[in-house]
Amino acid sequence: MRRLFAPTLLLALLLPATARADAPTEAWQPPVLTTERYNEDWSDLADPAKRSGHWTDKFKYIPLDDTGRDYLATGLELRLRNEDYENNALGNAAAPNNGYLWTRLLPYADLHLGLGKVEVRAFAQPIIAYAAGVAPSASAIDQTRVDTLQAFADVVIPLDGKTTLRLRGGREMVGLGTERLVGTRYGPNVPLAFDGGRAILHRGRLTLNTFYLRPVEPGTGTFDDHTSQAKALWGAYATQMIGPAGVDLYWLGYRNDLARFQNASGREIRHTLGLRLFGKAPASTATTVHWNMEAMLQTGHLADQTIHAWSIGSEAGVSLTKAPLKPDLTLRFNVTSGDKGAGDHRLSTFNALFPKGKYFGELSPIGPYNLVNIQPLLSFDLGKGVGLSLAAGAYWRQSKADGVYDIPGHLLVASERGNSRFLGNQAETSVEWRATQELTLSASLSLFRTGGFLREAGYARTIHMLGLEANYRL
Repeated sequence: MRRLFAPTLLLALLLPATARADAPTEAWQPPVLTTERYNEDWSDLADPAKRSGHWTDKFKYIPLDDTGRDYLATGLELRLRNEDYENNALGNAAAPNNGYLWTRLLPYADLHLGLGKVEVRAFAQPIIAYAAGVAPSASAIDQTRVDTLQAFADVVIPLDGKTTLRLRGGREMVGLGTERLVGTRYGPNVPLAFDGGRAILHRGRLTLNTFYLRPVEPGTGTFDDHTSQAKALWGAYATQMIGPAGVDLYWLGYRNDLARFQNASGREIRHTLGLRLFGKAPASTATTVHWNMEAMLQTGHLADQTIHAWSIGSEAGVSLTKAPLKPDLTLRFNVTSGDKGAGDHRLSTFNALFPKGKYFGELSPIGPYNLVNIQPLLSFDLGKGVGLSLAAGAYWRQSKADGVYDIPGHLLVASERGNSRFLGNQAETSVEWRATQELTLSASLSLFRTGGFLREAGYARTIHMLGLEANYRL
């Protein structure tokens, strides 16, 4: 643990001296830095009056002509993340004790050209990702060396005064909603990208996203990532904002020629219908409430079995905006269906498709399949860019006839290994310091204490994880 902490500490010492707790807050506020990066809009910097003189201005907006419509935006992310585990053994885990360092560099270039009423854009983002200390060896999620993470072109066509159509093709990271079903896998070292095309319609506060995509399968060598031939994703995703609230309505089609669950395997064609309600609004002058509720139904078939699966995800919270430390209390409750048993020609295991990487927190040994989960979360604003959060969680199997899966959907422990529903408890505390607009330092301490079913299956030890991260993004 000490040998892997040193590189993270070294990075913090080498970064700008402004990364101090007593540093003044900068008046300059850039666009929100996103994980996809292509969602950032720096076109306002074409107006000299809107430039702040911040040292990053010259990288975020590089004019290519006198009109200001043609410009290049550049940036990068450098992340070092150290994770140390004790007793990291659930199901088929290979290393009960392990400590490793992830290193990731994500530079990008974003070219914008105006051609009459049409806007053309090309976005490129390579990835340099290495891992040290992973036992027994680094997987393609830990290390991809040098490769192409994103490379796409799009064109924006105005249809009328309120409506635009964006046509995009190439390789990109895609996150839909809260990434319960389609996420960027940002937490692990190698994010998830897709090859394919999208058509995105904007009209007022309505966005309609249609797409056909295939996931990129990373390799552990340089320039060996490739488009999956076994999996595909297509569908439509609509978002309508109404005041401070929003509604998502979507249909996702999915194919996996090599699907494997405890009670079924073969070619899977699955359709997901989903509805999500979310928002944030003041309840009083000192209180804000926020919510995020989602319901999903799945149909289709896998080999000779008919799919009937479902999931409910809910999150509700309250923020005391004028209280000391501005506490925010959130309660999350999630249920995903499990299979009722083999031999009935009916598969009820919910498939989370391409979920986010750190699904239930920094430590997520169990994935959202055949699961009931409850998770309270309490967070505080300590001031000067420092935030503290405390979380707890409990997990049960939704069906005793189905097993336990990890986040990608691989079976960890089959149902015949035990009879209990209870899987375990989890606790986690994390602290994050936004030292500057570019630099964030964070640390987390997590534990997962196994419960009835996993103990019956022979996994009785508590998992501990320490996470240390330095993220420099501009």
